[in-house]
Amino acid sequence: MRLLVAFDKFRDSLSAPEACAIATREISRLRPHWEIDEAPLTDGGEGFAELLTRQLHGERIVVPTTGPRQAPVEAVIGLVDWRQVPGEARDLLDLPALGPGERIAVVEMAAASGLGLLRPEERDPWQTTTVGTGTLLRAAAAKGVKAIVLGVGGSATNDLGLGALSVLGLEFRDTAGHGLAPPVPAVWPQITAIAGRIDPALPPLRIACDVTNPLLGAGGAATVFGPQKGLAAADVARLDSEAERLARMLCRHCGQPLALTGTAGAGAAGGLAFGLLATGRAQLVPGFPLFRAWCEIDRRVTAADLVLTGEGCFDATSLLGKGPGALLAAAHTAGRRTIILAGKVGAAPEGGWPTGARPQSITPDGLPLTQALREAPARLAAAVRTALSGID
Repeated sequence: MRLLVAFDKFRDSLSAPEACAIATREISRLRPHWEIDEAPLTDGGEGFAELLTRQLHGERIVVPTTGPRQAPVEAVIGLVDWRQVPGEARDLLDLPALGPGERIAVVEMAAASGLGLLRPEERDPWQTTTVGTGTLLRAAAAKGVKAIVLGVGGSATNDLGLGALSVLGLEFRDTAGHGLAPPVPAVWPQITAIAGRIDPALPPLRIACDVTNPLLGAGGAATVFGPQKGLAAADVARLDSEAERLARMLCRHCGQPLALTGTAGAGAAGGLAFGLLATGRAQLVPGFPLFRAWCEIDRRVTAADLVLTGEGCFDATSLLGKGPGALLAAAHTAGRRTIILAGKVGAAPEGGWPTGARPQSITPDGLPLTQALREAPARLAAAVRTALSGID
């Protein structure tokens, strides 16, 4: 029996590699004769740089940087040989042909500007910044890479990427001409001018994300994602209004049309995608399809007899083309049985779950969230044991 173990993260509890490791440990103990292929999932958030780099046996470099509230942190950037990138992933990246020995970098925003780096009481989009992500981009560029692939899931920020842009060459000034650093949203009312230019050494950027939200308005970054990052409901309209003003200034400075704010995905990572698109150096690419092609997930599904997957919350939105839902679809196409274990199972889509998809919750009804998060490792292990009990 060959089993593909491919979990996504259980937010605020288990990373994708941790969830996979728990399942693999239980399977190896109960079914030692089974062959296990472990494939932690990511769509651009936590684990993006590590997973993609290790998949192609690239070089990992630890970079000192700063977190979303300027505390010192360390993050990994990956350097991979372009020739090792699978063809379908190269097609998605849409980069000019690169020569033998040329490399691209893989960078993960969540490692420097991620929500997981902050305690709940520290989460406040008025005070968080993407400066640390800018430091990672600059460090990657200094390695002479020909392009940078940036995963932008799991952000703690809503600063339009101004923090990152301040590291890459732009300056945000007040009426007296003084630079405001970091340019967090709390100081946006003081910003009256933008100066400088993006470092010409910055190579082309490819932003990996599956978010399709525009920057502004009812479906924009502040409205949809701000509350998840600690933004008070009463502050949403004010932050969105300030974001529109700064977006106008940035588009004017960079010679971009204001219509850029309406681009599907511009609202990703609190507008970091918009800020980088405004430089003219970046393009958006779909996050999970890139990971899927890069890690050859379809081939690995076909090679398996059984697929085990899951995430923190599995619901109807999980079936919209990313993460465990996409894995389920690939397994269904290949005729492979799939077991789905989730921290919580939400509402099924209209018409019910697809044939063969029976997501199971590892958390009893009514269990307090804090307890559920704390007990997730043990409950996932128990759920794996139960799932295997009827399989030889």
